[in-house]
Amino acid sequence: MNVLFIAQVAVPATLILWMALAPPRSASGFVIQFAASAACLWAAAWLGIWLVPPWWAPWGFGAGLLTAAGLALRQRRPLASILPATPGAWTVAVAFTALGVASAYGILIAWRSRAAPPAVVNLAFPLGAGRYLVVNGGSGSSTNAHLETLDASEPRFREWRGQSYGVDLVQLDGLGLRAKGLQPAGPRAYRIYGARVLAPCAGRVVLAVDGLPDMRVPEMDREHMAGNHILLRCAEADVLIGHLSPGSVQVRVGDAVAAGVWLGAVGNSGNTGEPHLHVHAQRPGPAGAPIGGDPLPIVFDGHFPVRGDRIGSP
Repeated sequence: MNVLFIAQVAVPATLILWMALAPPRSASGFVIQFAASAACLWAAAWLGIWLVPPWWAPWGFGAGLLTAAGLALRQRRPLASILPATPGAWTVAVAFTALGVASAYGILIAWRSRAAPPAVVNLAFPLGAGRYLVVNGGSGSSTNAHLETLDASEPRFREWRGQSYGVDLVQLDGLGLRAKGLQPAGPRAYRIYGARVLAPCAGRVVLAVDGLPDMRVPEMDREHMAGNHILLRCAEADVLIGHLSPGSVQVRVGDAVAAGVWLGAVGNSGNTGEPHLHVHAQRPGPAGAPIGGDPLPIVFDGHFPVRGDRIGSP
């Protein structure tokens, strides 16, 4: 988390300061540097997990880049030439061109991940009133880390492939922050901890696991990947709700539940990293691997959730 935080601040700050303090003296160099910097910030906004800094930080960085470019133009007019005039200026222009191309590719793959695959399962949003951020979601691995479990060359992924289109959710406060501090160790410091989880569909409980402990952040329980969890067999699919708090599960195997029924509370059990709610849909899994069924993409009330989306529940 600390390395990610440093990178998410340092890279935009470097691009903004470079534009403000040492902008190119040629018109083409200026355009290339500005466009590449903007594309880099755009790609980072779509691909990055914006927990710290919060989700609105890319907008601030974008405003900073525009301000830096405006100041540079006002203070250094007129631009000396159309093309770079020195070998060093050409080197900078080439480097920023490469950055722009790489960033454009990042934008493209993130955009593709925003398209919902066919045959989605429509679910009700499983949390109550609040503002939530999608940490993992989408149809591509660029925005959804769960999709790595579709890699057939890794036998260890087979029993967990049902989660491949899974969605991870955290809750935000009024400032867009998800916790008290950068990465507090105690799960209760996270806003989503203890939030009531509601059944996203009507169905029957086929699995209900409780009693596993909450993990201290950033520790993970690799032996119990879903932690305390519930698996509902709904009309369209099996739906898993994972990482619940110990002692919170309200249902038992065989119970019939209606959509909106209280199932449990968000915790930090299993392979979590920090408190969040995991939701995924799948075909029923094979014997001995209930989470190993064919994965199915989900939508919440008709909306396909992708990393970075903010969902407001009334």
